[in-house]
Amino acid sequence: MALTRRQKEVLDFIAAYQAEHGYSPSYEEIAAGLGLASLATVHKHIAALERKHYLRRGFNQSRSLELTPKFFQERKRLRREQPPAEIPLLGRIAAGVPIESVAGNESLDLGELLRREDVYALQVRGDSMIEDHICDGDLVLVERTGEVRDGDIVVALVRGAETTLKRFYRESDTVARLQPANASMPPLLVPLEELEIQGRVLAVLRKYR
Repeated sequence: MALTRRQKEVLDFIAAYQAEHGYSPSYEEIAAGLGLASLATVHKHIAALERKHYLRRGFNQSRSLELTPKFFQERKRLRREQPPAEIPLLGRIAAGVPIESVAGNESLDLGELLRREDVYALQVRGDSMIEDHICDGDLVLVERTGEVRDGDIVVALVRGAETTLKRFYRESDTVARLQPANASMPPLLVPLEELEIQGRVLAVLRKYR
């Protein structure tokens, strides 16, 4: 059974939320995130997605929504059917001293990155990484991994409650430093046992309107 536009939006929201936080959103968070007027509307869409076997939920449990194998199989199939994410690379342009522009016939293939199962996107809120040229409203492409090196820009879950984007440094065997790229903000020193690395930033996308 095909999904309606709104059902797909609900499903995509749940998948993105789980990728970012490591657990399912509440019905209230789904309603707020998608601008839905009532929780009854959320319940209706969740029930429809259950009937179509894209979701499972535990009754009388908070945050119990679970994506089914059908969801992941469908997403993989759609990615295979998408046209190559490739754009022309027409040459180089100076951002300092002007240089001669030479046209080329190369192309830039983004497909390998964008179609990976372990890559997801997050929208940046705030300016803690502005000196690394990551601004409020930018999109970051994140590789889902817990294995990072000092200096990597990471998505970090702190004390199971707050997710933040910072540079990671291991200060000792027990403490990590999450370093903002903003001289006005202090670093965060977090015990490693209270820190979960959820991903490593691969690229930054910015759309100019």
